[in-house]
Amino acid sequence: MPILSAFLVITLLALALGFGLAVADKKLKIEKDPRLEELESIMPGANCGGCGFAGCAAYAEAVYSKTAEPGHCAPGGAALARRMGEIMGVSVADVKEKVAYVHCNAHCEDKVKAYDYQGITDCNAASILFKGDNVCKYGCLGCLSCAAVCPEAAISKSSEGIVSVDPDKCIGCAKCIKACPNGVISLIDKDSPYAIGCNSKDKGPSVTKACSKGCIGCRICEVKFPESGIKIVDNLPIFNPSEPHGQIAEAAAKCPKGVILKR
Repeated sequence: MPILSAFLVITLLALALGFGLAVADKKLKIEKDPRLEELESIMPGANCGGCGFAGCAAYAEAVYSKTAEPGHCAPGGAALARRMGEIMGVSVADVKEKVAYVHCNAHCEDKVKAYDYQGITDCNAASILFKGDNVCKYGCLGCLSCAAVCPEAAISKSSEGIVSVDPDKCIGCAKCIKACPNGVISLIDKDSPYAIGCNSKDKGPSVTKACSKGCIGCRICEVKFPESGIKIVDNLPIFNPSEPHGQIAEAAAKCPKGVILKR
């Protein structure tokens, strides 16, 4: 009898507590705005942090609370930005789809080595000692730390040692950018017709001693082809793909180091 009584008391207490929790949940539940729920439901779920927030839900919350604007989600692209704008009743500027690009087009034999690295095959480990074993301290170390964090397996290394990103697979999450210790990777417009295959900010003589494919800042592209839209900044050519660049093909053809690359 004592055992049965204890069992009945515990059962009644459990039922009472369960009922109390159910009532409390119903009474104290905070109703979500349907707009926030819809924003959360359309997010891609990559949780890459490329938008600057902790994850997709955090970014949706920021757009809902109007502390962030639609258009910062690279995996979602322009379609997601437009849908978020529709939900929030705001106009959204055209969003350019971005992909990662490795700004180093040098083969292994093009790079002059400062020493023979024998450590862990990881770019961050290799960079601890004098920013890597290349004389050029701006180039790709080739240890594929970027590929290790890519959620879409979009990054590969050729037999010549060139690391590249497949633009059709890349979702623009920027995880590879954070993983690269030498800052060789950046996001560029997916439809950009050309890209720059060098990242060195050193002057010509120093670049020549470090890499046979490095930009020497000769300014041929800028001076002889002004309509290309190319400007030399920090000894590197830059251009805005959204602006007219009628002579960029000619500039690329005349680049003595082949740094201006057609995509």
